Amino acid sequence: MSKRYRLAVILVIIAVCFVFLYPTIRWYFMVPKEDQAIALGSREQIKDYASRTAMLGLGQLIDAARTGGDVPEGVSFLIARAKKITRDAKLPAPQKWDAAATLSVFFSREEALEAIESKYRDDIFALKNLQKNAVQLGLDLSGGLSIVLRADTSSLQERLGRPLTDQDREDGINSALEVLNNRIDRFGLTEPVIRRQGADQIYVEIPGAADPERINSIIMGRGSLAFHMVDQEAADAFNQYYRANPTTTFDSAGNLVNPTIVPSDVVIRGVYVKDRYGLDERTGYTAIKKEVGLDGTHIKSAVVERNNLDGRPEVTFMLDSEGGEIFYQLTSANVGKPLAIVLDDRVKSQAAIQSAIRDAVRLTGFGQEEANNIAVTLRTAALPVELEVANQQSIGASLGEDTIRQGLYALMGGLAVVMIFMLVFYKGAGVNAVIAQILNIYFMGSILSAFNFTLTLPSIAGFILTIGMAVDANVIIFERMKEELRLGKSRKAVVDAGFDKAFWAIMDSNITTFIAALFLSQLGSGPIQGFAVSLAIGVFSSVFTALFVSRLIFDFGTDVMRSKGLSISWVSQRPIREAPRGAK
Repeated sequence: MSKRYRLAVILVIIAVCFVFLYPTIRWYFMVPKEDQAIALGSREQIKDYASRTAMLGLGQLIDAARTGGDVPEGVSFLIARAKKITRDAKLPAPQKWDAAATLSVFFSREEALEAIESKYRDDIFALKNLQKNAVQLGLDLSGGLSIVLRADTSSLQERLGRPLTDQDREDGINSALEVLNNRIDRFGLTEPVIRRQGADQIYVEIPGAADPERINSIIMGRGSLAFHMVDQEAADAFNQYYRANPTTTFDSAGNLVNPTIVPSDVVIRGVYVKDRYGLDERTGYTAIKKEVGLDGTHIKSAVVERNNLDGRPEVTFMLDSEGGEIFYQLTSANVGKPLAIVLDDRVKSQAAIQSAIRDAVRLTGFGQEEANNIAVTLRTAALPVELEVANQQSIGASLGEDTIRQGLYALMGGLAVVMIFMLVFYKGAGVNAVIAQILNIYFMGSILSAFNFTLTLPSIAGFILTIGMAVDANVIIFERMKEELRLGKSRKAVVDAGFDKAFWAIMDSNITTFIAALFLSQLGSGPIQGFAVSLAIGVFSSVFTALFVSRLIFDFGTDVMRSKGLSISWVSQRPIREAPRGAK
């Protein structure tokens, strides 16, 4: 490959790496700390912040409009929105877009409030997505709470009434994962890390400050899903009463002040849908029978499909034999009546029973997102298992900050010492090694960001180790060059022979290290796996920079800069003579 193509390859790789590394650079060095704290909050916290800030911004805009002032800086984005509304409606634009003119474009103050809140909400979720694409910090660096949960499948075996198969256990663990992922953010926690660990364990990481007792009460609770018949007559009567008495219907605990307003076999439950923040939002109330029509544990599977006629999404779920018989009797006796899906005492969906159903149940009338949510809701209670805490560890945020600082000091200190050594010992060739080393660090960080790896203290140790390994490759090449230089060869012959003779020595040592790292990453877990992954990344990157990048720098000096000599040692060597034309 010619030097031009090699340079093009390196430039392309550098550009691609920058694209992958940019989210990490922006998140950790360009986003203010206060904005990071907001983006790392739960969806409930984000909703509260966006609503509160939007109300404040609207108040400032109204005050400015009353005094004839300009649009406040915090809501200046409304000017562009107002101009677009004016253009779309083909209305005359004002001479000056001050606060009064901007506010007058919106149909109501509620519309202006929604525009402000939408901007804040979109900005925060954009930062949230940015953080997900950046290098993640492990608990040993960021602080937080780590919990290892063990699934007790004895309850599952008792419910099924037979010995468990491997598939039963697999489904039980997977359903527990879905329950945790579906519920944990609703309780006001920051975005957690929830993953499978081993055959019967679930690992949960919750970064930042967290109350262990509160966390335990959340993750130990199992989602209760059931089907209840809706008492439409009681629901209509209750809603009429509630509209007339909105403040005295419920007490502070959410219980009915006057239970006699509904029949004794009926309970009132809120009807919830997902809002723009992905949170459950109550849209009203309905009355359901206290008696459970069908327990959700009888659901074997639930998927989202598309109707063959109109292409609209529909949710299809399968019941076990016992559940199929129960559901058949229930639907046979209530054709035409509404059936409610209730999760954790919240009505998630209502649908009218069209005919008697036994095994396969089809729910229609939803959008794609709502259908996906209902399918997840149905699956979360498919095979419930008991969860018990096997291990719990709390790490303070200050300890995490100290660890980051010490790790960075060790990384930068080791890098600086290695660079100084190479510059002092190998003179001009040491500059080559320093450039390759800087690119090596750059490539390793880019690979971390590209695959969203989590950076831990053992990972930093793995990177520090690869710094020495990368220099080791350069040392082997340089020593080979010095041997060729003593023979009086030309610069080009010295460079070619140095790289050619060092190639397999470098490859052999790094391949064996890579194999060891690969086995560690597959067989190890936790800190061992983090160390192995970073070591494997460093091996790959250091070989590329030592053999490809470093070679190009030497060739550039030979063919482009027309250098005749080679600065590689303080020890005087025999003069370099040009090889006769046509000689090798």
